[in-house]
Amino acid sequence: MARDRILSAIDIGSSKIVTLIASIADEGEARIIGVSVSPSRGLRKSQVVNIEEATEAISASLEAAERMAGASVAQAFVSIGGSHVASLNSHGVVAVAEPEKEITAFDVKRVIDAAKAVQLPTSREILHVLPRGYIVDGQEGIVDPIGMGGVRLEVETHLVTGGATAIRNLHKCVSELGVEVAGIAFGGLASAAATLSDTEKELGVVLVDIGGGTTDVAIFVEGALSYSSVIPVGAINITKDLAAGLRVSLESAEKIKLRLGELPRMPAVSEDEKPKGKGDKDDEIDVSDLGLPEGMRSISKKTLIEGIIKPRGFGGMTPSGVVITGGGAMTVGAVEAARRNLAMPVHIGTPQKITGLIDEIMTPSYAAGVGLLLWGNSTGKSESSGSLLSGFGKIGSAIQVKGLAGKVIDLVKSFLP
Repeated sequence: MARDRILSAIDIGSSKIVTLIASIADEGEARIIGVSVSPSRGLRKSQVVNIEEATEAISASLEAAERMAGASVAQAFVSIGGSHVASLNSHGVVAVAEPEKEITAFDVKRVIDAAKAVQLPTSREILHVLPRGYIVDGQEGIVDPIGMGGVRLEVETHLVTGGATAIRNLHKCVSELGVEVAGIAFGGLASAAATLSDTEKELGVVLVDIGGGTTDVAIFVEGALSYSSVIPVGAINITKDLAAGLRVSLESAEKIKLRLGELPRMPAVSEDEKPKGKGDKDDEIDVSDLGLPEGMRSISKKTLIEGIIKPRGFGGMTPSGVVITGGGAMTVGAVEAARRNLAMPVHIGTPQKITGLIDEIMTPSYAAGVGLLLWGNSTGKSESSGSLLSGFGKIGSAIQVKGLAGKVIDLVKSFLP
């Protein structure tokens, strides 16, 4: 009986570094055998600003996961984020090599290479080339052209690019630990692999992954990834608002934010319906057990939500549903505010499609880490082959995608001060 393969993923974020180790069975199922989360150091807005500190933080997370799994990591898939990540859609066209026969895998590779031949500044590198759909002799909406007859082969692709310096710095931090970087994936793409269903992507969906310092946006139109971006706004902005509004330290504000998210959701009650003498007591949140250095023992829930957090809410309109994931998705009121202001379906995305030691990681905070494992398991190093999680479908118009993307960016930027 063949031994299971070992696959590792390192999700390097602004606030935490998650390392996951999984055993991959012959049927492709990912079973988690090692999990570790460590505070980030040497990173700001998901970009490395101190290589030595970042390397030490990654090493701590990696070693803890290896101890749990009882296995050493030789190579790993790594996530990347930061405002340097951008995207564009590209078109490629080639003549079929042997039109009297049929389209081959070689022809598909050639047309994808043609789509990659775009002019980029020397400071940027291509992270992903994701086919959105093929066209054979004018026939659109083709999922897989291999084996078909035709003379002219075209492809619509989505290119995700990143800053060359940021990519090299991240690569160096991992390589210095003796770990080979098997692949680097855009965090939003990884999160989509773990939280979105094929049906959601086919119908059209906006994924918003709210991390500690940045927010990843990935828009799927008719099954294909059509827009991706990173906005330098994250859950830390809520923490800073709480720290300023309550006049406490960032550490205390983070504890208060997490405590608020743990409270049970109570139905809204009007002022007239509140029992007399009880409203004030119900509004108080006990934080005495948090040991805040400011000596605070209770806080008004209404002040926190209505006065500080809700002003950071979403704005604008988008024509498709929204899936919110990442650690910031657990911020109290985020989903409710999005539903109210957008008048559209909104829900929190949690990791799926994994087994093993999953009790600790079935939360939005681990979506990118789990997605990295699934992405690495399904694609490996041949990410340009077209088998990525992007899916295929009829190409949406560039104007539609641009308009949708603009609205989502405006929506997330409403978190900015």
